[in-house]
Amino acid sequence: MSSSLSLALRRVFHVGATALVFATLAACSKKEATPEPVRAVKLVTVGSSDLNVLGEYSGEVRARVESRLGFQVAGKLVQRNAELGQRVAAGQLLALIDAKDYQLAAQAGASQVMMAQSQRDLAWAEFQRFEALKAQNFISGAELERREAALKSADAQLSQAKAQAQAQSNQAGYARLLAGQAGVITGVEAEVGQVVAAGQPVLRLAHDGPRDAVFAVPEAMALALKVGQGMQATLLSTGQALQGQVRELAASADPVTRTYAVKLALQASERLPLGSTVNVRAVQLPGSQTGVIKLPTSALRQEGTGTSVWVLDSASMTVHLQPVQVGLLDGNEVVITSGLQPGQQVVSAGVHVLSPGQKVAVFNRAATSTGAVPAPGLDRAQAVEPAQVGASAAQR
Repeated sequence: MSSSLSLALRRVFHVGATALVFATLAACSKKEATPEPVRAVKLVTVGSSDLNVLGEYSGEVRARVESRLGFQVAGKLVQRNAELGQRVAAGQLLALIDAKDYQLAAQAGASQVMMAQSQRDLAWAEFQRFEALKAQNFISGAELERREAALKSADAQLSQAKAQAQAQSNQAGYARLLAGQAGVITGVEAEVGQVVAAGQPVLRLAHDGPRDAVFAVPEAMALALKVGQGMQATLLSTGQALQGQVRELAASADPVTRTYAVKLALQASERLPLGSTVNVRAVQLPGSQTGVIKLPTSALRQEGTGTSVWVLDSASMTVHLQPVQVGLLDGNEVVITSGLQPGQQVVSAGVHVLSPGQKVAVFNRAATSTGAVPAPGLDRAQAVEPAQVGASAAQR
């Protein structure tokens, strides 16, 4: 009896264990895959807008006229009265060179004039005496003509001596360097004790008056700009807006930077500080268009060698890839030359986590409460109500 009971118990345990194994295997085989969540995406509506090609460059305010001042004669610099940044008046003494040799030469010239004057007075007296003798027929006409020739020669020598004396006096005066115009000293290129040659720059003087904004542009922009073209400038330190016209375009490129210098004549700029920085902008340059399609660069997806965007099918709320051709950049937007039509809705953020045919929802403040998962890269601060999406796209 006990053996029969033990056999029955073993059979029951074996059947129970077998059932447990089959139940475990069945439970494992019936596990279902987790469905992919609905992504919340930010959309923009494709519309047409204007493309304004801009050129923006950093420039420097300079005087329209800037002179390099130097002595007209050579000599040793013995005095310099002007310093960098100093404002000077017209006719003010700026520097002196040693003028002793020039003063001695001027004195010698004055002595030559006195000697020539004496010779001329003597020739004139002789001519008058011989003229009186000729009137009395005591001398021949030829003798009178010789005295007249001597007088003319003395006159010429006197004129020559006076001219040489004036030149030597001028040389002594050239030892003083004067400011020809009122302005500001913008450069000092020689110091006291230095021997300078005639014409060697000693000081740079920026004349008072109109100012220019000087900046450099690449070759393509140099070809687009024209003399007289209007441009806008902003003073970086104060934000003051300035208007100007292109006054001068460099005829050749800088040998080092390969850029072209441009001078923009600024209006009402007489009191602008020299050397201040300005941002210069040229608007409506060649390449500007109307009625173009622009998208934010965050909407683009690179697929191999091409570019595409995610387009929303509003009926099924799914997305599919649409190849596009891109053109010029306009700030944070890019011009789409082909592949899209106005009115289509394009995903503008989170494009790297989407797949073809994936269901999506419009990202808004209520999206998280309805179970939609925001696409990576979307911030709650970027939330856009569905009614505002079209408006923001139209403003672009």
